[in-house]
Amino acid sequence: MKITFLGTGTSQGIPVINSNHPVCFSSDKRDKRLRVSILIEWNSNTYVVDCGPDFRYQMLRAKVNKIDGVLFTHEHSDHTAGLDDLRPYSFQLGSVPIYAQKRVLENLKRRFDYIFEEKDKYPGAPSVEQFVIDKHPFDLNDLKVVPIEVNHGKLKILGYRFDKVAYLTDVKTIDIEEKEKLKNLEVLIINAIRYKPHHSHLNLEEALKLIEELKPQKTYLTHISQHLGFHTEVEQKLPKNVFLAYDELVLEIT
Repeated sequence: MKITFLGTGTSQGIPVINSNHPVCFSSDKRDKRLRVSILIEWNSNTYVVDCGPDFRYQMLRAKVNKIDGVLFTHEHSDHTAGLDDLRPYSFQLGSVPIYAQKRVLENLKRRFDYIFEEKDKYPGAPSVEQFVIDKHPFDLNDLKVVPIEVNHGKLKILGYRFDKVAYLTDVKTIDIEEKEKLKNLEVLIINAIRYKPHHSHLNLEEALKLIEELKPQKTYLTHISQHLGFHTEVEQKLPKNVFLAYDELVLEIT
């Protein structure tokens, strides 16, 4: 299995428009973060988790020639605004499979009504095939996917476990029964937005406490804002086997 970090930034990305924060002027490419997303590949399968406003460029940068579908964590714009840019893949597949909670699909239908139109549909619009998912596991070809329900503030959203890898973003808290799904991980990918507390995201202290509880072999932090600081400086302060993810980082998991 191969995981590529397409983006590791928050909803504004880094650099932030009109920001004077020093991290926004960093020359280290690891401090330049597009909106959060990953590409996951196994055998001949290629899926994306979330397609935000940077989706087009992310696909070009990673040279992704085909995808087999998109899994959505939730409906917020930094995770969904690139839906229209599925067009080239739709022209290949006919319809791109998308997997999301019913609430999320209903939100997308309102915002991208022309994509979901069934009568007199504009011929240039992408087509999607909808799959409603919840907390129950499902199969993607030969891979079992286990959704993890987490709390993004008061909003119930999904993370995903793929075998011994789990991808969780926009987490603030996780209920006890969902933590049970996160045992015996080789790799945990989880958000850590900044040092100060946040109303709907884990800060670094909270993320490290959760990592200590779950005890994965390795952890990569994502959904990072400029307020966490420079990549090089932050990573030096992290515990053993906890790392900052960065755009274009590739993990090979055997």
